[in-house]
Amino acid sequence: MKQFILIIIAVILCSAPSMAMDKVFNAKSYMLDNGLQIVVVENHRAPVITHMIWYRVGAADEPRGQSGIAHFLEHLMFKGQKHAVLGDLEAGEFSKIVRSLGGNDNAFTSQDFTAYFQSISNKHLERVMKMEAGRMRGMFIPQEGFVSEKKVIQEERRQRTDNDPRAQMSEQMREALFPNHPYSIPIIGWMHEIEGLKYQEVMDFYHKYYAPNNAVLIVSGDVSADQVFEIAKRTYGIIERSDMLERSWIKSPPFIAKTAISLEHPTIKEPVFRRSYRVPSANQSKQESLILEVLEDIIGGGSTSRLYKSLVVEQKIATNISLSYNSAAWDDATLSIAVNPASKEKIADVKAAIDNELRKIINDGISVKELSESIMRMQNNAIYARDSLTGPAMIIGYSLITGSSLDDIEHWPQQIESVTIEQIQEVTRKYLNPDVPYKTPPIDGVLLPKATGGNE
Repeated sequence: MKQFILIIIAVILCSAPSMAMDKVFNAKSYMLDNGLQIVVVENHRAPVITHMIWYRVGAADEPRGQSGIAHFLEHLMFKGQKHAVLGDLEAGEFSKIVRSLGGNDNAFTSQDFTAYFQSISNKHLERVMKMEAGRMRGMFIPQEGFVSEKKVIQEERRQRTDNDPRAQMSEQMREALFPNHPYSIPIIGWMHEIEGLKYQEVMDFYHKYYAPNNAVLIVSGDVSADQVFEIAKRTYGIIERSDMLERSWIKSPPFIAKTAISLEHPTIKEPVFRRSYRVPSANQSKQESLILEVLEDIIGGGSTSRLYKSLVVEQKIATNISLSYNSAAWDDATLSIAVNPASKEKIADVKAAIDNELRKIINDGISVKELSESIMRMQNNAIYARDSLTGPAMIIGYSLITGSSLDDIEHWPQQIESVTIEQIQEVTRKYLNPDVPYKTPPIDGVLLPKATGGNE
């Protein structure tokens, strides 16, 4: 689900001529007395809506030794609720009602947040708002439901991580990239800590973080803002705020050694090389995040990018290469390069070629044509952002919950125009320079085929 969100954001925001419109979404915002922020994006193309509630809590907020509790709680939120005013629901009834009304629903957890959404006909908006508000403070699960769902989570861990060498390597790389930092915690949790989670620990976590003043509500689609605000007042508005503490996370210590991770597995048919850097998020540095977004498009944005043309088309040392940067994070963001080397023997050449392309930008910069075309591509997609139903809710929620403002989101197309060639050189030199000691060195990961039987 997280990968799906990032694809939506990349497709919609990553790529108008100087924008004629003042704002991307023309969203309207309102704050309830209990601290719940509400954002509405009106889109009257079809009589449907997407309703999303984002909680400012994720894997990074978990107590030490209780990894996976945020994701576990996401599952448990569908296991029943009791609320004197908003009503009761049995286990699984929430999703059954949504489907019976012709809609669909889901949820997802990240390091920084947990989100729940429904896409449904606009005539059922109040129904889903009432149900979602009801489980904000009224989640109720019997002990047997807790035990059975823990087994579901453990099986999910086995299938998606323990039996997937790509996921195993990603998990190990992230732990090495964020030592002594909450972002090193796997979202799904470590298996031995999932097994040890207790009912009261989960309930304490729920009562601490699931509150209106720790959430953002977004409704996108065929509604009026005033209509949403009025319904919210009589559903979410009756829920009391909670005493919230500011996020205070432990930090990584300085480290200068470059770490490399290597994994062999019999299910892997071709080698994979990955490199991950710690770089600023939009919450840490708005301007540097804009620069990194443009850099991402120029050197890693598909078959016309510098890395692809150099390594795949010209040198033929790789069959595919991509670079991804996601600016939406509360703390450090991650910039990652993923490569399929042409062979195991070409891995060293791939590393050297990536470093060489970075040196070219540091020493020679980029052309005016590259910069203008990149900004135009990125702005063009913003023009069509409002045509999507779920896209605006995803983008706004993902950004607001990680510290950006609504104004940042609305005026992103204009802000991206401020990026200069000199800034791209400087940010590349500062964070991606292969020839100077790193404040936080990148992590290299190699995934290789492993011979079995008599070939070992």
